[in-house]
Amino acid sequence: MVLAEIAEEVKKCTLCELFRTATNAVPGEGNPEARVMFIGEAPGWHEDKQGKPFVGNSGKFLTELIESAGLERDDVFITNIVKHRPPGNRDPLPDEIAACAGYLERQIAAIDPDVIVTLGRHSMNRYFPGERISKIHGKPKRFGTRLVVPMYHPAAALHNGSLRSTIEDDFKQLPRFLAEQDTERDKRRQEEERPEQGT
Repeated sequence: MVLAEIAEEVKKCTLCELFRTATNAVPGEGNPEARVMFIGEAPGWHEDKQGKPFVGNSGKFLTELIESAGLERDDVFITNIVKHRPPGNRDPLPDEIAACAGYLERQIAAIDPDVIVTLGRHSMNRYFPGERISKIHGKPKRFGTRLVVPMYHPAAALHNGSLRSTIEDDFKQLPRFLAEQDTERDKRRQEEERPEQGT
């Protein structure tokens, strides 16, 4: 199982200094065949204690948001761009993000999701460098056969209540994005099955 192997490597990782101050690594968890993958920023206090992603207050809100889109938490895969908690919940540094990038690449390759949802600006920067989340949230962009949707981090609603309805509205679009991916897949299949023109 590729994801289990990656998780074991993450637990022993010493590629950056974050492992020195963290209690537990947080590789990520969820369905290995998930159609939707959520990529957050970094583990927080609760995640560091439990070794699981999004288990604090923002995690509870994320679970509600996933369910509002007609999905279950067990249907999706949830991880972060950085797998150890930065001290004091500070933002992850560029070298820490770079050190973890290989793990994330391999998780994406193993799961091969139809839709990736980036949560917060640091994970957004992976796909939309230099953009502002306030400008592009909820607007998908196609990368190959995959849709990537930048969204606010659920914690943003806990810090700024006025963002809550915006985040909820963005999440309610997920079924439409999945339906678009189904249509695209059918189109590709038809093109592959179409006989070559000419003799």
